[in-house]
Amino acid sequence: MLPPFVVVPTYHERDNLPPFTQRLWAAVPDARLLLVDDASGDGTPDWVKAQPQYGKQLFILERAGKLGLGSAYLAGFAWVIERHRSEPCGAVVQMDADLSHKPEAVPELLAAIERGADLVLATRYREGVRVTNWPLRRLLLSLGGGLYVRTLTRMPFSDPTGGFKAFRPDKLASLDLSQVRCDGYAFQIEVTYMAWRLGWKIDEVSIIFEDRFAGKSKMSGRIVREAVWRVPWLALRGKVPPRTAS
Repeated sequence: MLPPFVVVPTYHERDNLPPFTQRLWAAVPDARLLLVDDASGDGTPDWVKAQPQYGKQLFILERAGKLGLGSAYLAGFAWVIERHRSEPCGAVVQMDADLSHKPEAVPELLAAIERGADLVLATRYREGVRVTNWPLRRLLLSLGGGLYVRTLTRMPFSDPTGGFKAFRPDKLASLDLSQVRCDGYAFQIEVTYMAWRLGWKIDEVSIIFEDRFAGKSKMSGRIVREAVWRVPWLALRGKVPPRTAS
């Protein structure tokens, strides 16, 4: 399999980056990593550019401010897809830098892509609740959110709100990301919903999810409210056409 490209949005994640990168390359030595940094102000770009892997396996896309999780992923996907045309990759992985998404699980996602999946969802809930060190309130919010999404959209996945995923690059390139309207955590739901309605082969891989290593969660009331009203909008919107050739 060709080396994967891992896309990670960062905002005040500088303290997490040394252990994250060390563990990622220990698990997948040939992985290429793109950090999409929203002007963190914590020295993230300086740290990246001081690493020996910079420009080879480590890249950074610097943005002008805190522009949102969804737009960070969209910018990262566009960057990777453009590079894929001249330097093909085997998969595009999206994950967080805070170590709640364990780098050691990336090979399992890549294996599912090799087996023929177009999209692989890392799930916290298929084999019981596989979450550690989370407050009960946050766990109930996640479980309730997943039930809400499945009920309204009819998606059959055990963890439709998760943000740890792997895409087959050509399938990701075929998705018309200009149609994506959600920006917070609802972005995760919307992209999976688009892929599902387009008939992609979607697989799930069970992971253990652990609360972040350092820093503060970006979850907020605004993010939750967006997800609440965007899910019915997605269900009413229905099937999304694939991207047309340009």
